[in-house]
Amino acid sequence: MTFLLRAANGLDRFAGGCGRLLGWLTLAMVLIQSLVVALRYGFDGGSLALQDAVTYLHGAAFMLGLAYALQAGAHVRVDVIYRTLSARGKAWVDAVGCLIFLLPLCAFIAVGGWYFAANSWAVHETSNSADGLGGVYLLKSLIPLAAAALALQGLSQFARALNTLMQVEAEAARQHAAVAPTQVKEQPRALVREAAGTMREAAGEAGA
Repeated sequence: MTFLLRAANGLDRFAGGCGRLLGWLTLAMVLIQSLVVALRYGFDGGSLALQDAVTYLHGAAFMLGLAYALQAGAHVRVDVIYRTLSARGKAWVDAVGCLIFLLPLCAFIAVGGWYFAANSWAVHETSNSADGLGGVYLLKSLIPLAAAALALQGLSQFARALNTLMQVEAEAARQHAAVAPTQVKEQPRALVREAAGTMREAAGEAGA
């Protein structure tokens, strides 16, 4: 296994861990939302803190799920042309798309999210409601973290695409090396046959 594949597998394991955490966050969000509904309609009560918790969990699940969705191929993509390409063509599309589109977008989100989260940390931002859940700055800190995780998964796809291109080129080189000796062997034989034919013609003219 090459270094590129080992690095890609390590990044995939990280994205898989985010996906498993996403599943637990989604389960907790469903349970808390069910509790909020039961309190409101069953006991004519409620809790703003629980409602904020659902919002926090939903935001965390969305942010942490970006890298896992990219690994699982769940992001929306237009594959009308992509699905008709060869393995080499798909690898080129993945590599170029990662370098030109994905990584610059992640850098833009990370920089913007960093300042956004830093301003929230500076004032220890809390909920707008008096009874709401605090720690809004923790939730906003997930924005640059999600961009970093998405960039790492993009690097994993870039590594796999680069490995595919290297394998295709290596296979083409092996095929060329297998064909070249045959051509070299056939060329002297053709020259020998041509020389023999020339000698026979000369001998025939001499005999005449």
